[in-house]
Amino acid sequence: MKAIILLATLKNKERSNTETLVEFLGKYLNKQNIDFEVIKLASHNIIPGTFTKMDIPDDWPDIYNKILEAQIVLFATPIWWNNHSSELQKCIERLDEVYDIILKGEDSPLDRKIGGVIVTGDSDGVEHITGNIANFFCSIGITVPPYTSLGVIWEGHAKDSKKTKAQFLKYYKDNYAQDAEAMAESLKKAAK
Repeated sequence: MKAIILLATLKNKERSNTETLVEFLGKYLNKQNIDFEVIKLASHNIIPGTFTKMDIPDDWPDIYNKILEAQIVLFATPIWWNNHSSELQKCIERLDEVYDIILKGEDSPLDRKIGGVIVTGDSDGVEHITGNIANFFCSIGITVPPYTSLGVIWEGHAKDSKKTKAQFLKYYKDNYAQDAEAMAESLKKAAK
């Protein structure tokens, strides 16, 4: 079973809270025998647009092919001003072509894929972002089963936080291990 995780952190080089939460969840995915690949979007050239292939070549067609090959699609994003990141928005817009296919009366190329959401922030916004992404997934043919979101709001995620990766992982383990386990189990069950 294969999952693709689109990591929409704005940080290209330095450690990201969202990347650390993805790493934490990854242990639970592995326990469920779910192989996964993390694609750090900020490390790729993804131009704005609403089609899979644009006039200017970029990395999106290869990323899209990986989405097609996976059974599970996870969007991982930090919260910026009560919304998902601009990196994730570019991907949502590039997936608009899938919606065009559906509007023509054809089956979605993403039918029977399972979706989930991973969100980090230091204040409010998880429910809003999860709802928006779940709605988007449903609109393009991706099924969102119960318990397939992992949202962590914690002041330790603040932009100027000096917490270490070890502190983040301990906090997640102490407070979100049960949620991560439930998410991994639900993804596996739904993907079967």
